[in-house]
Amino acid sequence: MVSTADNTEIPPSSARSRLVAFVVAVSFFMQMLDSTIVVTSLPQMARSFGVEPVAMSIGLTVYMLTMAAFIPLSGWLGSRYGARNVFLAAIAIFVAASLFCGLSTTLAQFIAARAVQGFGAALMNPIGRIIVLRNAAKRDLVNAVALITWPALIAPVIGPVLGSFITTYVSWHWNFFINIPIGLIGLALVWHFVPQQKEQDAGRLDVIGFVLSALGLTLLLAGLESFVHGTVATEGVIVLLAAGLIMSAWAVRHFYRTDNPLLDLSAFSIPTFAFSTLSAGTASRLAINAMPFLIPLLFQVGFGLDAIATGTYILVYFAGNLAMKSVTTPLLRRFGFRTVLVVNGLLASSSIAACAVLSAGTPDLAVYALLFVAGLSRSMQFTALNTIGFADITPSQRSSASTLSSMLQQLAMVLGVAVAAAILNISQLSRGGASLSPVDFRWSFLVIGTIGMAASLRYLSLRKDAGAEVSGHRAD
Repeated sequence: MVSTADNTEIPPSSARSRLVAFVVAVSFFMQMLDSTIVVTSLPQMARSFGVEPVAMSIGLTVYMLTMAAFIPLSGWLGSRYGARNVFLAAIAIFVAASLFCGLSTTLAQFIAARAVQGFGAALMNPIGRIIVLRNAAKRDLVNAVALITWPALIAPVIGPVLGSFITTYVSWHWNFFINIPIGLIGLALVWHFVPQQKEQDAGRLDVIGFVLSALGLTLLLAGLESFVHGTVATEGVIVLLAAGLIMSAWAVRHFYRTDNPLLDLSAFSIPTFAFSTLSAGTASRLAINAMPFLIPLLFQVGFGLDAIATGTYILVYFAGNLAMKSVTTPLLRRFGFRTVLVVNGLLASSSIAACAVLSAGTPDLAVYALLFVAGLSRSMQFTALNTIGFADITPSQRSSASTLSSMLQQLAMVLGVAVAAAILNISQLSRGGASLSPVDFRWSFLVIGTIGMAASLRYLSLRKDAGAEVSGHRAD
């Protein structure tokens, strides 16, 4: 049942849960598209600002670190001021910041606008997930989560292609201005279709917990990003990662000992949530998130293809992501979460590893088939992981569970790129190459695929009926 602001009870309905999930997905798509589309326009932006292209990376870093710093605060803000109100504010902040990004004439202005954008993005993802969870009965959770998962699957694939087109044929400014109509539509949809609901008492803000968790996540992501882009010496990366781990451990210790913690860690005692967010879940997401990073590099750097040819392959991968949506619910109902996570996870990991055999002479049809299968299995694994994670979460745990899930997914996304980049660099150094070659990509795909396979086998530890109330599967 859903409690509205006047304490009346509204029975959950499948139609309403799908509508709310769609509304939230529109905003998610805007935020996630922005994260990927801007990368393609950095050289043109550098010329406009009169700086070197390498200096533009600070705009990406500031956005990511600001987002990381404020994600831990999102759940408390949602409980204190209302999830719907905070979600509306997050969209409005993001849209306004996008406008100022597009209007920026100096690097300093752009950095400031990106920081504000990051703050809006930090609130949007966990709060949006809370709204979806509150408005979906367990029987509708798979469909609802599938809807809010598609932006994470689609945006990283089409963002670079769309960004290249806009930058080439219009101007880089429109990579940010495109958020304005999407955001305004999102605001209107949230205002009209997302109900105002009664919130739990948030209590006083756990300032110490916020500072520790924000520093922990920010330092970890800063260390991983610095490693990927080579902006900090190895010693500096180690210091950042070590400091991040220390702060994170300190935050965990604080949350367990304080009376009113910013984040309730009791969700980790629930096997389905722990599997989907820690250990196996993080390893699975690491493998899956490495693919949008590796595929364009393979075709452009490894095989020397141009952006148009690369974009064609990426669109096939994108089509695979979409094609799986219609069969996700029936497959989970027929086989259950454990079987799907194991079998589909092995298929997804095998398709990653199989990319190691690709060469410049591989027939297009074979490449299309492999990428399509990789997209299909990626979509299924993401949806299954995101759904089972909240299958057994109680209403009182939703806020913290959503925030924790967002934090760990953000970490897994950057970790996937960092691990893939590390393997490429190690392979290149070991053979003494001056630049990357196809053999470096082969090792990266093989190692990433192996990580995914090991994670998939870990799901065998789940009960046969894990998440059955959500999937509708009846274990034999």
